[in-house]
Amino acid sequence: MSLAASRRNSCRAVLCGSRAPSEVHPGRRRAGSCPYFSPAAQSEEFSVSLNQPMFAIALRFLLAVDLWLSKRLGVCACEESAWGSIRPLVRLVEFSGHVVPWLIGTVYSLLRGDSTAEQEVLLNLTLALTLDLLLVRTVKTLVRRRTPTQNRSDIFSAFFSERYSFPSGHASRAALCARFFLVQMADMTSMRVLVVGWAILVSLSRLLLARHYVTDVGFGLVLGYCQYSLVERFWVSWDCLRDLVLLRLREGLDQAYTGLWTIDWKH
Repeated sequence: MSLAASRRNSCRAVLCGSRAPSEVHPGRRRAGSCPYFSPAAQSEEFSVSLNQPMFAIALRFLLAVDLWLSKRLGVCACEESAWGSIRPLVRLVEFSGHVVPWLIGTVYSLLRGDSTAEQEVLLNLTLALTLDLLLVRTVKTLVRRRTPTQNRSDIFSAFFSERYSFPSGHASRAALCARFFLVQMADMTSMRVLVVGWAILVSLSRLLLARHYVTDVGFGLVLGYCQYSLVERFWVSWDCLRDLVLLRLREGLDQAYTGLWTIDWKH
């Protein structure tokens, strides 16, 4: 019995001795088996990054700068932020650039207009706001860029929140309305300064509240500025609208009159 027990103990000692190196240095074994820590894997990953096109590298760099700058500017994202105390004021500026009050106010002013020239300007402003709404929604649906993670939806803004971020509809609308007023209505210098300042504050509010990225606001400003050129090119005059409405009305009456004669009254 003692001879058999001594043989089993010697076998256990040999087995334990063969396992000891792997158990004493588990980290070395994992480091050696993980390809991330091997020099060959690092050189391969580095070569892949160098083989990428310069356009892709530049685009990634710009997106990284965009994310960093947008995060630094979101100082009113919540009440606990650096400038969280002025968040209600910034939200008020944000609401002044929303499409709902602009459309309601423009249509109401159009219906209550005193002169034909005033109604013509307000009519084209309504068409410009509608065009801006459709273009921004189309681009957002195509790009599908998510809003920043810092974006916080409030009880009021939850009804108007959107899933997609690019481009900023507020910035596009601010640039469009600012250029529209500067060309059509704003004659005094003080009024021009007020309009430009309002457009800048509305665009800046989207960054302070972390609603959009910097590139969203920048592209929105460019889009809104270019939209006015399209509106000015296809400007709808009041006489043209009246002739168009009368023509459509006349065509509708002719079709209705023709339809009355084609009805079989016997049945």
